[in-house]
Amino acid sequence: MRLLTFLIWLAAATLVLAVPMVEHARCSTSNGKPCPSPTRGKPPGGRRNSTSVTAHMKKGQHRNVLYVTNWSIYGAKYNPDEIPIDKVTHILYAFADILPNGTVVSSDPFADTGKPFPKDNPSEPGHNAYGLVKQLYMKKMANPYMKVILSIGGYNWSPKFVPVAADDKLRANFVSSAVKLVADHGFDGLDVDWEYPNTTDTNANCVKLLSELRTGLDDYSKKHAGGYHFTLGFAAPAGPQNYAAFDHRAMDRSLDFWSLMAFDFAGPWENTTGHQSNVYVSKKNPLSTRASIEKALADYNRAGVASRKINLGMPLYGRAFENTQGLGKSYRGLPNGTLGQAGIWLYKELPRPGATVMWDNVAKATYSYDNATRQLVSYDDLKSALYKQGYIKNKKLGGAMFWEASGDRPGEQSIVRNMADWMGKLEKSRNLLFYPVSQYDNIRNNMQSSNATTNSTAPPRQHSSLLRTGDK
Repeated sequence: MRLLTFLIWLAAATLVLAVPMVEHARCSTSNGKPCPSPTRGKPPGGRRNSTSVTAHMKKGQHRNVLYVTNWSIYGAKYNPDEIPIDKVTHILYAFADILPNGTVVSSDPFADTGKPFPKDNPSEPGHNAYGLVKQLYMKKMANPYMKVILSIGGYNWSPKFVPVAADDKLRANFVSSAVKLVADHGFDGLDVDWEYPNTTDTNANCVKLLSELRTGLDDYSKKHAGGYHFTLGFAAPAGPQNYAAFDHRAMDRSLDFWSLMAFDFAGPWENTTGHQSNVYVSKKNPLSTRASIEKALADYNRAGVASRKINLGMPLYGRAFENTQGLGKSYRGLPNGTLGQAGIWLYKELPRPGATVMWDNVAKATYSYDNATRQLVSYDDLKSALYKQGYIKNKKLGGAMFWEASGDRPGEQSIVRNMADWMGKLEKSRNLLFYPVSQYDNIRNNMQSSNATTNSTAPPRQHSSLLRTGDK
């Protein structure tokens, strides 16, 4: 297997040098048409400039960012113990919901803080958090360099951002409640997944929201976290029509990183098949590449976003089409994919039996095709992921991002694990394990007995210098 991995690496490196549920699929389409809704009705200190925000990530280091969803414990039966915590720098925990009054709330209290996992004892004394919140906090304890970030919104709930961001009072509610979730649940920051603030007015309001979130996180840190720098990220579209109205520089002043959603370039909203996460456009077959990573990255750079602040997003699922003659061709219907989801197969279930894996050397993208069933699937595999790690290094990007954890394979076939190894050194800045005002006894007491008391108003001395510098 190691020999196979090396051969794949060698082939892709040469190429570089020469040049779930429906919720699993994020929507960053190339033509602005809405993506189909999930079947369950759920989604899938001071101002800093682009250089100073990422100063803590030393030269040669990269981020390896992984979305983990709270609904994956149901149909996908995902276990958080499957997270390769030694290979991940940031977990983006998706998604928190937004109420009409601007309050950010848990979208699933049972999954977030209620579900007992093995070894949990719900009868223990105190008011304690269980569910994925506790599990992820324990992962932070196991790896002090892995952060857990709360992601707010998602495609289906993104319309809720619009009225909230436009109103001063509702924005204030949003900020205070989001920061409270950070304080209660032991998170290391926030990720805004607004798809999309793509008009002049909505983007201006988005700028205000991000700025006030940055201030809210900083103010909380000064009072309760010894000046620790909480992360603020943004899920960034790769379709030009969805970022054309962005004031990138104004947004960037508040952000630590942008996670470029470089997938869903093709799907059932188009009349033809295509690559869903290609690096380059194909002049020979333009209908197969309606968007590209190369164009999106160039546009963000020109707009003032430094490459080191961009995480290149990759899908851990495939977009499938039926009754088609190939790439850029018409199709008829979508196959029943993972858990019966139309047109979606998780990476760990690809390629399908009978399909032949193909490589588009122009677009730099993987797909599979079955001549018998005439089914085409566009997805990332180890070869395309390896090419993209070379692209990340050549373009001096900040790292990689993956949607989402339950789609990956275990062991040596894991794209997330291999990406970490290929990129080499990962960012090493400390997470926070001090939440003195959490409503949950076990979070407040750092998973010690709920009978313990926390009297300190500052981080423990052994962490205080690290919290201010983050090993920067």
